[in-house]
Amino acid sequence: MLLDAAREAAAEAVGCRPDELVFTPSGTRAVHTGVAGALAGRRRVGRHLVVSAVEHSSVLHAGEAHEAEGGTVTQVGVGRTGAVGPEAYAAALREDTALACLQSANHEVGTEQPVARVAEACRAAGVPLLVDAAQSLAWGRVEGDWSLLTGSAHKWGGPSGVGLLVVRKGVRFAPVGPGDERESGRAAGFENLPAIVAAAASLRAVRAEAAQEAARLRELTDRVRARVPELVGDVEVVGDPERRLPGIVTFSCLYVDGETLLHELDRAGFSVSSGSSCTSSTLTPSHVLRAMGVLSEGNVRVSLPFGAAEAEVERFLEVLPGAVAGVREKLGAPTPATVVQRDALVVDALGKLCPVPVIELAKVIGDVPVGGTVRVLADDEAARLDIPAWCEMRDQEYVGEEREERGTAYVVRRLR
Repeated sequence: MLLDAAREAAAEAVGCRPDELVFTPSGTRAVHTGVAGALAGRRRVGRHLVVSAVEHSSVLHAGEAHEAEGGTVTQVGVGRTGAVGPEAYAAALREDTALACLQSANHEVGTEQPVARVAEACRAAGVPLLVDAAQSLAWGRVEGDWSLLTGSAHKWGGPSGVGLLVVRKGVRFAPVGPGDERESGRAAGFENLPAIVAAAASLRAVRAEAAQEAARLRELTDRVRARVPELVGDVEVVGDPERRLPGIVTFSCLYVDGETLLHELDRAGFSVSSGSSCTSSTLTPSHVLRAMGVLSEGNVRVSLPFGAAEAEVERFLEVLPGAVAGVREKLGAPTPATVVQRDALVVDALGKLCPVPVIELAKVIGDVPVGGTVRVLADDEAARLDIPAWCEMRDQEYVGEEREERGTAYVVRRLR
């Protein structure tokens, strides 16, 4: 009875029938089960999968597994705000497309995707659309005529270890691997009943306050988006300024090491995240920021939870400028008083991690005659993204990259 009641409550919040929804051990498991089952159910149609370039890693990993088994995957690119173009998405659909996937909102920059329009295109092509709604379910239902949907309870404040998978009636679906009689054969093993009940209760609770809390958090994130560029120079605020989740704001700082900045903010009492490439754990750019073509270095993602206090946001804005300045000083970032005059038109940044190659470029660009070029030698993968992003922020021309014996040369032309 408790399980049935929890299923009905969750289905009401999602906007589906109770018998279309099953509970899984996690949101990631829900994605993997949904992708594999939909692909298997439509195997006779073809083995082509379409995803956006900014999907959560769980979706991208499912695509990689599909490719390893002989399937094909098309990634649809996004613009600088992080949203796909519905026309571009529709153009990626083929006669052999078995499934399309699109997140409802991005987990790193908060940009909402045009799910309803993409779902319309998928429906016209006869292709089911799976929506990863983990980031947005706390705020409301996902609009559009989607076919499958996944979510994760800890994203809306519920317990970890509970996900949900919705498969609309009429969608061809074949569970992959051994199953049993529980959860329609789509999630093997005994259900974690206490966690499921808590997940459904927490979803109903946050939904009851969602409209009012969304308006309050949006005002706070608008404040951060507006004031960070005023308080900290050389900053790029990323993500769509309007079509975005209420509580997420993301920005990137030039000449800043992301990991060091997070440590500085942590010492000040702020737990923030980073999609930056410049961390010891990844050493590669965030796939989301890379797809958007925006600056990856010094990336900070602020996520305001339900009930976040206005006073804490103001204190964050007070602390941030000093933290950024301190990191830049440690790295020797350029300022009008510290730019060193040089005659060399080649910057050797081999063996140096981002943002050092960009810092070295900024130091010499003033010594290059207008129309002249400078070559930055670098072997850090992040330079491929951050140098072009710096050029766009500084109104300089990024000519391109050239392979050399020792590494890659990134060519920049001074325009002003």
